[in-house]
Amino acid sequence: MTKNGILPRSSDGRVSKQSTMRLELTRLEEVKPNSVKDEVLSPCMMSPSSVPQKKRKSMTEILAVAKYAVVERDDYNNVNCEKCGSGDQSDEILLCDKCDKGFHMKCLRPIVVRVPFGSWFCPECCGQRRVRRFPQNKVLEFFRIQKSCETWDTKDGSLSPQDSRKRRRRWAPPVFQKKRRRLLPFIPHKDHDRRLQEMSSLASALTASKMEFCDDLYYSQALAPRSANQAKFEKGGIQVLPREDIETFEQCRAMCKTGIFPPLVVRYDSCEGLTVEADAPIKDMTFITEYTGDVDFLDNRNNDDCDGIMTLLLANDPSKSLVICPDKRGNIARFINGINNHSIDGKKKQNCKCVRYNVNGECRVLIVATRDIAEGERLYYDYNGHEDAYPTHHFI
Repeated sequence: MTKNGILPRSSDGRVSKQSTMRLELTRLEEVKPNSVKDEVLSPCMMSPSSVPQKKRKSMTEILAVAKYAVVERDDYNNVNCEKCGSGDQSDEILLCDKCDKGFHMKCLRPIVVRVPFGSWFCPECCGQRRVRRFPQNKVLEFFRIQKSCETWDTKDGSLSPQDSRKRRRRWAPPVFQKKRRRLLPFIPHKDHDRRLQEMSSLASALTASKMEFCDDLYYSQALAPRSANQAKFEKGGIQVLPREDIETFEQCRAMCKTGIFPPLVVRYDSCEGLTVEADAPIKDMTFITEYTGDVDFLDNRNNDDCDGIMTLLLANDPSKSLVICPDKRGNIARFINGINNHSIDGKKKQNCKCVRYNVNGECRVLIVATRDIAEGERLYYDYNGHEDAYPTHHFI
């Protein structure tokens, strides 16, 4: 201990290190007598026995609370597909981030057309459940339709005379030219119960995909405002939907708002996933549905993993180009499958097309039948159109 600030010295007159440390601790107590507990001493000033040891959990305790643990392999050069057993085309083998097993993208059901972003889990590890049937008593509530609507009482499911817009016949001199093909409105199923089953299948598919029903383009300030969708921004121009076809388009939209949809049913296929089938015969050039969803700028979706992105506007300025993203909102167009446009058999399956139109100054994407579609036939169209950016060589 010190006395009057004088350090004890040894016989040779030197001050020991222990005396110096004691003096520093004494001065520290004199300056802050009430805050000694709050001071943090460096490890060099503490004895090894007083340093607290960090308790580490054992591997058993970690695995008990962890959702999963991946044991990585030493070599990934000899990974085989769990479905076909082949290790060929290693660049198309996906490794599960949970079980670390490999799968060819074309061997998975449904087929994976491109490498997904972020983590990926195989069907066994992701716990993917099959689509359950949506209860019919909640169908009208899901689509926000009032059951007391007069249109539900009609036998054929068509609009009442006061709701439908009659087309005016205008006299025109005869012109000898090729007759233009006009859009036809879809004819709903006559059976009321069948229409409920069709709506139930769509509601089940949307619920399983964690989507909300939206039968129109959805704009928001966080994505893209409605003012950004102007047909005059289209590079090279866009074809204008004729006035008669606009009336057909508006008539079909009015029918959908009252709960009368085209005769289509969503079914689950173990190979192709969710598909759309015709529940009644559909004539050539019939308007089937509009491609809907969130409208966003293309630059914001360059690294998006959604496989249903549809081009809406191709502007001269790439930063103004727009796309439709049906990952959160959409309608039955989200589940219409595409063809394999690299094979002849795949092209033969196409029975509808996806066309972009200028509708009242805005760009719209309409799906139209290209030939007569029989009842029970699945709907297919070309995902690429005039472009060739979407990989379809793995499609069945």
